[in-house]
Formats: sequence, structure tokens, C-alpha cells
Amino acid sequence: MTNLLGIGANSGHWKKNSTHDKLEPVTVFPEEVKTINQVVSDYRTNILFLSDEGKIYETNNDRYKEKLKAHENLPPIKSVHTGYHHFFAMSDEPDPKVYGWGFNNYCQLGLPVKKTYDKPTLVNKFKEIKIHEIHPMGYASVFLDTENHILYGCGNNSSGQTAINKNTTVVETITKSQEDVIRVFTGFSAHSYLEKSDGHLYAFGSSLATENIKSSNSNNTLSKMELEFSANEIKKIAIGVSHTIILLNDGRAYVVGVTNSTGFASRLNKFEQYPQFKNNNTIFKDVACGYSSSGFLAENNEIWVAGRFKSNTISPPAKLTNLEQNSNISLNTLVASGSNQVFFALELDLINYLNQDLLNLLENGSFADCQIQSIPVHKVLIQIRIGKPFDEVKKYLEENCTLKEIKDLLKWIYGDRRINFKRTNEILNNFGIENPKETKTLKSDLKKLLFDENTSDFTLMVQNDEYEEEEGEEEEEEEEEELPVHKFILAARSGLFLNMFQNLDQKNLKKVKDYSNKSLETIELLISFLYTDEIPITADHDQEFIKEEFEDIVEYYQLNPKIHLLKIFEKCAKN
Repeated sequence: MTNLLGIGANSGHWKKNSTHDKLEPVTVFPEEVKTINQVVSDYRTNILFLSDEGKIYETNNDRYKEKLKAHENLPPIKSVHTGYHHFFAMSDEPDPKVYGWGFNNYCQLGLPVKKTYDKPTLVNKFKEIKIHEIHPMGYASVFLDTENHILYGCGNNSSGQTAINKNTTVVETITKSQEDVIRVFTGFSAHSYLEKSDGHLYAFGSSLATENIKSSNSNNTLSKMELEFSANEIKKIAIGVSHTIILLNDGRAYVVGVTNSTGFASRLNKFEQYPQFKNNNTIFKDVACGYSSSGFLAENNEIWVAGRFKSNTISPPAKLTNLEQNSNISLNTLVASGSNQVFFALELDLINYLNQDLLNLLENGSFADCQIQSIPVHKVLIQIRIGKPFDEVKKYLEENCTLKEIKDLLKWIYGDRRINFKRTNEILNNFGIENPKETKTLKSDLKKLLFDENTSDFTLMVQNDEYEEEEGEEEEEEEEEELPVHKFILAARSGLFLNMFQNLDQKNLKKVKDYSNKSLETIELLISFLYTDEIPITADHDQEFIKEEFEDIVEYYQLNPKIHLLKIFEKCAKN
């Protein structure tokens, strides 16, 4: 278990009076837990850990005990969420189930009102509405249907926490509250934020620590935020009980709220940057808010904290640690516990861009060359993933499967979506694919298509600079190498190729020359990355070569994002 580290009081060790001043690996997990996929904490230091296998581990009521409580009798879980002292888990299934436990005195779980639910309990009301995201907060919760951009809410609405414009203390049903919602940000407090399709950020709930809202105790309407940056520049909003941190895509962090949470000399009524970070142009990868603490994870792995930490108020922000002694770990995620006593840092593969890019391709149907049940698909990908001729696959699916079953199978084909449901396994078994999670991956199958002349539908012409003139020889024409590729893969992964294929005559376009002026070796490595998310590094000189050649090609070919590519370089170099 090397991807999760903790610092502070009982930071993942839970021994009495244990305080860790260094960022150290968390050691309390059972042997079967290899990596942690998610960590959340309520304000009481109840902490949930979600393993990569989809199992939830929770701290005991006695936080000095080392043993964690595992939640049994649940299907594989894909995400966990926490508010003030209530929890949700969403199952990893085509039609996800939602389980809730903890405080429910205001119906914040969407379950019949009673003080607490000790065990995860199925929330049946979600059968009636379609949700994709869960966002608990103080004593309320909101739920987002990302396909239709509809927000639902339940729980205490005394300050408009559920984004419902009603003067009511308790909302006892899960109620539709807003439309045209793109993103939602919640935390421990009763104040929250959402981004709407009009491109603006709005605050709702208590006015505490929300800029440009009158200092009243309630705000039953959405308040448009007037900020010096636009909503689409926001990467994350972290929310404590009386403060907020906004992290922008470019790595700048802005803070608002009370003194003992932000570490500023006085209360901030508008979002500001810490002078030391602003003057040094410090770039942050992640931010986190405890109950009244602020945490910042810098690009160089330094962790800074302000506000209440280990019973002290830290002002200005202080650097806790860096990872020079653990150079094999590249952190990208920071989590604060509600007690202000613990910070966790993780190395997570936050987004699998290969899978996500191809799932986006499935959704928009670009460059498809055939159909299954009116769904545009890509024949060569179907064949390489299923291992059968396309016509055979199409015939079987259209004769034996419902439209929903076909869509579920296509999500596995294009994105390796976890196979935790019986019907998809049955379909794959019919085609001779046993244990698909263990025997086949999208990456391994696409690797078979790499530079494959038999299946390619396009040729990339690249200057081969390995041919050098010998003295006395006449200058010859530039040698060119023909690289067989697949248009749909290049278009899914590179903005440059996407624009190229969209703007040129598709019927006559069979080959094009590469104009990046990069070497054949560089272009081959680039194509390998587009197909596999991997770059083969075989020697020390390759590492130096990549550093010199690859950083600017990322921008030229519009790969997204650069930081992800550099992370892959580091992993490949260590292997």
C-alpha cells in the first residue's frame, strides 16, 4: 500500500496519542487491499476508505483501535461520499444503487426520518429518479442527473441548502430543485456552489464564507458569483465549515472565509490568493478543507496547511513536508479530515484518458464505419475486442440482446467499464471470453492494432532522418516512412488529428504527411502513446530524449493534459 500517506494525529495508524509529523504510508489495511481509490471524512474524524476492489473500510467509533470496520454484504462500490455526519455509497452497476447511513434527523439520506442508520441502507427513492453524482453537505444532500442537468435535494433547507426556494426547515422527500446544472460543489458546511449552463457560478445555502452574499443566516435563492475568473476555469472547490478554497485549472488557489480557517490576518469577504503563493507563482495540484483547516498540494509535492491544525491556528500557511525522500511517489490528491488533525495524500490515476477518450468517441459516433442497433460503432475495435468477425457479433447482438444490454457491452468494449453485472458476462462468455477483467483490457487489445497494416485505414508519412548522406554523395530526396494507423483512434486522442480528419475530404484522404518536424522515433513513440497510454522506455538515453522531444509535441498535437503525460513518463522510466 504505497498510494496513501497520512500526516497528523492518528494519521492512519490509530494508536493512542499517536501523532505523525512526517507524511508516512498508512498501514492499517488488511493484506488483500492493494491500493486505495478514494478517501472521505466527516467532521468527526469518521473516515471512509474505498479500495480499488470496490470495498469500503471505515474507522471504528474508537479511533485508537487499529482495526478498520469493513462494510459487508454490499455490491462492488464505485464511489463514497460524506456530509457533516452522513454517508453515501454508489454501487458499480449499470443501474447504480445508493446506500446511506449515519445521521438522518433531517432526512438528509432520503430515508424515513430517524436519528441514525448504523448500517448502509438501500435508498429506494433513487429508483424513481436518475442520478449520477451524490453531493452531501451539512444536514442536507443534493443529487445531480448529469445527462439532463437536473439537481435534486433533500434534508434541512432552513438556509436553502437543498437549492430549493422554500422557507422550510425540513424537506422529507427527494425533490427536484434546479435545472441546467453542470457541476456541484459541497462540503461540511451549509453553503455550497453550482455551475449552470449559462457559464456562471452560483452560491446557495448559508451565506457564511460565500463571496458577495449579504451577511444573513439564510439565502433561499441562488446568488450569482462575481469573480475575477470564469466558472469554466475552476478545477475544484473545497468547502469547510466557514471557509472555501477555489482551485483553478492553471494551479492558482483562492481562499475566502474566517481567520482561524484560512490563516489570513483577518476575515476575507472576497476570494484572495495568499501573497507568498501569488508572488512565487506557486502551482497547486489539489486543495482540501477540513472543518476549519486549509490544505494545499503543490506541483513539487510540497504540502502546505493553514487554519486550525493539531490544535493550533497556523497563519500564514506553513509547509508540512515534501517527498524528496519518497521520489518514487507522485502525489496528486489531498484529503483533509473533519477534525483538522489529519491530512491524507494519495497517488491516484484520477482519469484513464485512453478509456475516457474512446467512450467519448462512442457517445458522439465520430468516424464510425458501421452500426449495431442504430448505434454508430467502429468495426475494427469490435473485432479486436470480441475476437470474432463483426458481422457475427452484430447478428448475435441484434437477435439476442436488448438495446440496453448492447449499450452496456459497448461500454466495456470502448472503455473497460467494470464487469460486475451478470448479463454482460453471459454475452462475453458466448463469444468465448472468460473472466474479462483478468484476461482482456482495452490497452492490451489496442496494442495489437499498433502499426498493423492489415486493419489500418490511414497512412501517416513521416520524415526518416536516420538516412544520412555520406561525403561525396549527391543530395537525395528526403526519405519518408509510412506508418499505418487508425483514424478513429488518432482523432479520439489528438485535437490536431481530429481537426485534420474533420476538415479534409474523407473519401479521398488515405494518407497525409506529418509536419511537426519531429523525428521518426518521436512520432512512433507518440503513436504508441495514443494507442496504449504507454511509452516504451528501454534505456537512460531514452529518458533524456523524451524530455527534450516530447514536451512541445504535447502542445502541437493537442494532447490532454500535459501533466498526465509526464506522469506516464515517470512511471515508464521507473519500470
